[in-house]
Amino acid sequence: MDRPTRNLPADNHVHTRWSWDTAESSSMQLACAHAVQLGVPGVAFTEHVDFVDWSGEGTTDVARPAEVGPRPRVVPFDVDSYLADVARCRESFPQLRILSGIEAGEPHLFAQSVASVLRAGEFERVLGSLHAIEHRGVLTGVGHALFAELGTRELMTRYFTEMVTLVDGSAAFNVLAHCDFPRRYWPTERAGRYRETDFEEQYRAVFRALAASGRALEINTRSPLASVELMRWWWQEGGDAVSFGSDAHTPLRVGEHFATAVDVVEAAGFRPGRDRFDFWRR
Repeated sequence: MDRPTRNLPADNHVHTRWSWDTAESSSMQLACAHAVQLGVPGVAFTEHVDFVDWSGEGTTDVARPAEVGPRPRVVPFDVDSYLADVARCRESFPQLRILSGIEAGEPHLFAQSVASVLRAGEFERVLGSLHAIEHRGVLTGVGHALFAELGTRELMTRYFTEMVTLVDGSAAFNVLAHCDFPRRYWPTERAGRYRETDFEEQYRAVFRALAASGRALEINTRSPLASVELMRWWWQEGGDAVSFGSDAHTPLRVGEHFATAVDVVEAAGFRPGRDRFDFWRR
């Protein structure tokens, strides 16, 4: 594989076998090897931290929905084994900046459970994400079925509204991941092409809340890639930091589409930060 002719940013959103939805073959070692080959200077292993009910060990979360919908594959996060794997990779790949981290799902609803995980180890990159919204008293995963039931306008509006609540209601994370996650499941055949401009005010509301909190917005290259215009809305609403994340669940997707994402973020007015490992900034 040819190395890129320009510097790439660090990948701040990578999953490995320690995430419940990622294959055992997706090892940290393979992800690091691909990052080195591609010229990505650093990776953050941000494994999924999700919960199946409203109470973890020694915690009781404030539950707004009556119940958590089915999450049959979710398992507890093995913090000790994960951190040991990070330490081994740091020894094996000294040329990489390797950060520990988690992707906290619905951290505003599972505040105490997330805090319990964060107390169990040192985590340098914490992503906040919203994969589910309340529907009929149940925390329900966003996907094709919910689009079919709610319709496109209602689902997206409810999602963005809940995203503002997440930003305002949780201080646990430092990067907001995939702010428009449902568009991965957008029913193009029925609803036509997804247009960011149809939800401009909703995006801007999320961006205003996030900018006021001083945290970074992720450009997620697994999702349909954000437009220059959308990243300019982030700038206009006061956002001053952008994080790049591949959301890779297999090693070969680390750093995927980063050259294009760099072009998008640069065209919106952001520039590399203090060093190659920093967020891009105003």
